[in-house]
Amino acid sequence: MDRLAAMTVFCTVCDANSFAGAARRLGLSPPVVTRTVTALEAHLGVRLLQRTTRSLRLTDAGERYLEQARRVLAEIEAAEEIARGERQRPRGRLVISAPWIFGRMHVAALVRRYLANYPDVKAELQLNDRNVSLVEEGIDVAIRIGALDDSSLVARTLGSTRRVVAASPAYLAARGRPASPAEIEAHDTVAFGPAHASGDWLFGDPWEPTREWRVAVTSRLTTNSGDAAIDCARAGGGLVRALHYQVAAHVAAGELEIVLAPFERAPSPIHALYPSARLLPARVRAFLDLALESGVRAY
Repeated sequence: MDRLAAMTVFCTVCDANSFAGAARRLGLSPPVVTRTVTALEAHLGVRLLQRTTRSLRLTDAGERYLEQARRVLAEIEAAEEIARGERQRPRGRLVISAPWIFGRMHVAALVRRYLANYPDVKAELQLNDRNVSLVEEGIDVAIRIGALDDSSLVARTLGSTRRVVAASPAYLAARGRPASPAEIEAHDTVAFGPAHASGDWLFGDPWEPTREWRVAVTSRLTTNSGDAAIDCARAGGGLVRALHYQVAAHVAAGELEIVLAPFERAPSPIHALYPSARLLPARVRAFLDLALESGVRAY
């Protein structure tokens, strides 16, 4: 059995979530794909996939094997690029993940510029607000905002952004401007973020740098869409807490005003993350270099 070929088939089955889909992607017949995965399981002595007539599910052993198999295949691909002298010539497929609003406003333009510079590369830009697993989901570069909690990844700092509170001029004229975080309780608020996120808003203290304000917020509107929350605030729905780049254009247009600026916490870093600095493919290195040169910074 060709173990590398079997790894490729297994990873493709997981990506496609079906044997038939993997067969189409690989140009093989479904029985060949099925036999290859079965032979791989026999070689390893463990079941990698639980199969039903309608779905596939990775076993615990399968999840661990998939992560390592993706890593091995990525290292092999990078080594082959170097051997072919393509370290100086980006080509292939580049997969980038970024937060929804930041990706739409900043990363998408960067990707367009990148593709114009490197015609031999095809790119996929995935926008979502969850922290994806780079290895498990086949991501080459992830853009993340905030503190990092995965020390296994390599990070390059692209910039930073403030977290601000804003409201429409009409709302502030009717309800007044809060002078401190303690006054938020008397205001309507609009919140957005993951469903499991804390409802607390955190602030700094301009007089005691080591002190932190924590305000429990019960919002009139909670949504997983930053655009929807900001639009609600623009329409007079209340105070919204967002990253500065998300509201900067609306502030410039006079549709929103920033409040409580003295109580803002330290800016959040913007990082580009990738799995390994060793044998970094040319397409990834070129994207990282362009991101740094372009100044993907939104304060």
